[in-house]
Amino acid sequence: MPESITQFYKRIQSCDIQSDTTYSMEKPYFNIFSRQCNFGTVQFSYREFYKITLIIGVGKLYYADKWILVDRPALLFSNPLVPYAWESISEEQKGVFCIFNEQFVQSDEKNGSLANTPLFKVTGDKVFFLDDVQVAKVMDIYKQMQEENQSDYINKSDVLRCYLHLLVHTALKMQDSNQYESHPNASQRITELFIELLDRQFPVDYPNAILSLRTPADYANRLSVHVNHLNKVVKEITGKTTSEMIAERIIKECTQHLLHTNLSISEIAYSLGFETVSYFSKFYRKHTGKSPSEVREQAII
Repeated sequence: MPESITQFYKRIQSCDIQSDTTYSMEKPYFNIFSRQCNFGTVQFSYREFYKITLIIGVGKLYYADKWILVDRPALLFSNPLVPYAWESISEEQKGVFCIFNEQFVQSDEKNGSLANTPLFKVTGDKVFFLDDVQVAKVMDIYKQMQEENQSDYINKSDVLRCYLHLLVHTALKMQDSNQYESHPNASQRITELFIELLDRQFPVDYPNAILSLRTPADYANRLSVHVNHLNKVVKEITGKTTSEMIAERIIKECTQHLLHTNLSISEIAYSLGFETVSYFSKFYRKHTGKSPSEVREQAII
């Protein structure tokens, strides 16, 4: 399961959390902290929150199939869609970070000028190295964010979102693409992340949501790998293709709905991303040998 904000605070052993009595996933949340990191710790997982971190200290940043050495000050952008891990190398780990949830980032922000920046993009650089002048500039932005976050101004969330814009665009002006190294256990890691991401899509919370990841390409984009590479490593590790594993999980979800819910067959088809009931029925029969109607009749009997 992805790490929640509450679990994150517990992991870093911080009691300084506004959520002690008021935090709710349904409400906007934002906070800023000085950065501390346990030496040698690697925590590879998805998170349920966004995080922008000024890293001062040496370490390795791991993604699904690659890693990069962070050996000088850097600004790291992380979002709920991309899993990563941080391994501290130097004992001294300093800096600052801000953390915020989906509700704090309003929909117009995600679809507006920030949409194609490191804060929301699945692919592309998320680490930006800083010189001394840039570190001072970023520290000043964080200082102003801290002061605003502690203020009583009724519209401070709007101001804080402006500072997020400033952090993002300060980073975008800084550098060319980074050079990443391949990870020796990349195949196993990519496969594990694919399976975890697949499991996270279910159960589908219909009618509030429908299945959005349905093809190997959808999953490859989320994991920042080429779809051919994803297919190759998943087949190598599991003996099954990505398409087979996705289909199996969709069939399992279909069957659960047919046997244990009151959703109509057309609603089930729509919730799982099928454009028509006929296409859904053909898909289901191909993989089970039965039509959705036949399975639904078993539930009635």
